[in-house]
Amino acid sequence: MMMPGPIRRVNIDLASGMPEEPDRAAKKLNISRQVVIKTLIRQALDQQYRVREFRPAAKRKSKSIGRG
Repeated sequence: MMMPGPIRRVNIDLASGMPEEPDRAAKKLNISRQVVIKTLIRQALDQQYRVREFRPAAKRKSKSIGRG
């Protein structure tokens, strides 16, 4: 997991029904919407890093030099 750095404010645009989902999760967990969103983003990024780490390297086609 990456260490948190300085705080930087960002804005996102969401589809009209989308903000209610993290709101429901936040209410159920008794935490803020911001914490839910930050946690989900962190989990998604960590998953991406793990997928890339364990993905086998792509086989490269080597060009053979014709002799003869």
